[in-house]
Amino acid sequence: MEAMDTTELFLKLLSFRSVTPDDDGALDFIRDYLPEFEAERIDKEGVKNLFLWRRFGEGPHLCFAGHVDVVPPGEGWASDPFVPRVEGNTVYARGTQDMKSGVAAFVQACREAERFEGTLSLLLTSDEEGEAKYGTVEVLKALKARDFLPDYAIVAEPTCEARFGDALKIGRRGSINGIIRIKGRQGHAAYPEKADNPAHKLAPRLVKLAGVDLDEGDAHFAPSKLVITDIRGGMEVTNVTPAEVKVMFNVRNNTHTDKEAVENYVRKVLEGLDFELTLSQSAKPFVTDAASRVVEAVDRAVEAETGRRPKHSTAGGTSDARFLGEFGVDVVEFGVVNDTIHAPNERTTLDEVLTLTRVFERVIRAF
Repeated sequence: MEAMDTTELFLKLLSFRSVTPDDDGALDFIRDYLPEFEAERIDKEGVKNLFLWRRFGEGPHLCFAGHVDVVPPGEGWASDPFVPRVEGNTVYARGTQDMKSGVAAFVQACREAERFEGTLSLLLTSDEEGEAKYGTVEVLKALKARDFLPDYAIVAEPTCEARFGDALKIGRRGSINGIIRIKGRQGHAAYPEKADNPAHKLAPRLVKLAGVDLDEGDAHFAPSKLVITDIRGGMEVTNVTPAEVKVMFNVRNNTHTDKEAVENYVRKVLEGLDFELTLSQSAKPFVTDAASRVVEAVDRAVEAETGRRPKHSTAGGTSDARFLGEFGVDVVEFGVVNDTIHAPNERTTLDEVLTLTRVFERVIRAF
């Protein structure tokens, strides 16, 4: 396949209607666009995954990771979300920020790499925006089985806040979801003494749950906060007290608070009540040392291209970087400004995509 310039490649990737978990042929296209790289498909349960690698010589294994899938476009678009609309320096399409800009940048940087002191690879999935159950984590399992996990990784998610180059993510918080069911006995509101109202039993203890910090945080992470997301019970009438109250909550936890700590805290607060507690963890926290080779390489490359030294952040939700961190890979995230992801008329600028490509080229040369 003939080479494209970065803009052409970016617009081509945006044209794939790759709504999770369908890649719409995007992974085959990328495979063909990188003929110098060995390719392996690791598909599972309808999820498409592609791993590409090229061994230049002895040295570290650096992996660029990302996803080609996007969320459904929804309503409110001024144009077809899968026909990129270019107005001056701005491109509108689903996936411009999240994250085909990043994919285009590292695919182009890897294609143009002429030398490297080790192994370059690309890990791509079609299921980051969904459950992420059979995506990146399955590829990492396969790589670990043959002792081929990368030493370092860059996930090209949109990370910048106000200006390109202002933020680099060196970690992410985890996510713990909880459901509390407080039991009681239904009754008539006029005879509260004959009922056992779980809402009344919850009320004095709610202050110890809602918005409580479970730790103090640290230089990298905000405190792990227990956030109430839903409270419900009863039959939506005014003369019957409920038999049960259900409370749902989420904790975006840092490395100081784990699932066991959350469980112990909630059980202590609710001690003496008849209740059930269910917890699940969808993501674990991680942080990469600021002295890691990959952090320093991206810092220097961003500063060289933009004049800005990016701040190190762990804010935001989750990404597939969590899987790389869990497998012991030093991983960072860096990409374009994040301000319209998942929104109608999602957009980014061509200047950001071109600069991001140059940043990745510099990182490759630095290694």
